[in-house]
Amino acid sequence: MARCFGVGLVGLGMAVAPHALALRDLAAAGRVRLIGGFSPSAERRAGFTARWGAPDFDSLDALLAAPGLDLVLVLTPPAAHLPVARAAAAAGKHLLVEKPLEFDAARAAALVETAAAAGVTLGVVFQHRFRPAALRLKAALAAGELGQPLAASATIRWWRDAGYFAQPGRGTKARDGGGVLLTQAIHTLDLLLHLMGPVAEAAAFARTSPLRAIDTEDIVAGCLRFANGAIGTLDATTVARPGFPERIEIAGTRGSAMLVAERLELHREGEPPEIIEGASAGGGGADPMAFDHGPHRAMLAELLDAIEQGRPPMNAGATGLPVQRLIEALLHGAETGQFITL
Repeated sequence: MARCFGVGLVGLGMAVAPHALALRDLAAAGRVRLIGGFSPSAERRAGFTARWGAPDFDSLDALLAAPGLDLVLVLTPPAAHLPVARAAAAAGKHLLVEKPLEFDAARAAALVETAAAAGVTLGVVFQHRFRPAALRLKAALAAGELGQPLAASATIRWWRDAGYFAQPGRGTKARDGGGVLLTQAIHTLDLLLHLMGPVAEAAAFARTSPLRAIDTEDIVAGCLRFANGAIGTLDATTVARPGFPERIEIAGTRGSAMLVAERLELHREGEPPEIIEGASAGGGGADPMAFDHGPHRAMLAELLDAIEQGRPPMNAGATGLPVQRLIEALLHGAETGQFITL
């Protein structure tokens, strides 16, 4: 019989909903029990309890000391991830940390090392890897169905309105650590690396539009050379109103694939097209949470299985480092006008 895990949430803002819905499903299946949540904001704690019917704690220490707690979901702004993870790991709690792992790549690596030293499992929230169409594309590439990859591109043409940036600090380096790459496009970029493998060299142009008072980039155009020899492009922005589904396109020696949000088209030499239908809305419009929580549920279930089986999960924390290093390389390349070797 599968083990039932006690789960607590730290950070009770916008990111809570898909996690809480996933936990509700898993609780119904006997996999988890929601212990409660902590936020330094009394208003957010009250809202969490009212909406999800779960206890709230007025300190991190109180949550970590709660009986039956096994796993902590860290849903705070990025700069708070490392201190929360250190406290949870010291208490022997497993961790699932929202993307990005931390404010910058160095702190992200420190977080991974913290979990390893404490002997706890660390997962990172890259739920796009768990979409059915992405799983099928990953399997097709692994089986060589498209032949040798030659070209791959990622397009993230999203929109964020004034309401999104009205939250204090939103879009600033001090709060978020970065702009469109680290906060929005990171999901699609991570999936591109998950599918194609590491990038060997990158360059980019980046700028900040006059549409909002932020100090981070909201328009990026980049070029990539993968370690497997393929080349590709990146187009990422949050100024494309009203927002469009993100896309990944891959061309190989035996076929091509187009992944548009959760819809996949596979075109293989000598075979009829294979189409996996899925949602096309994603989170590209004014409501960044307008997506199904099914991939979050699959991601959490995989993490629980990995903990129970004593193995790394598919979304192990260390797998979140390459995309963060790529983002820093792209921004460094944009600043210097150079190609950056990773």
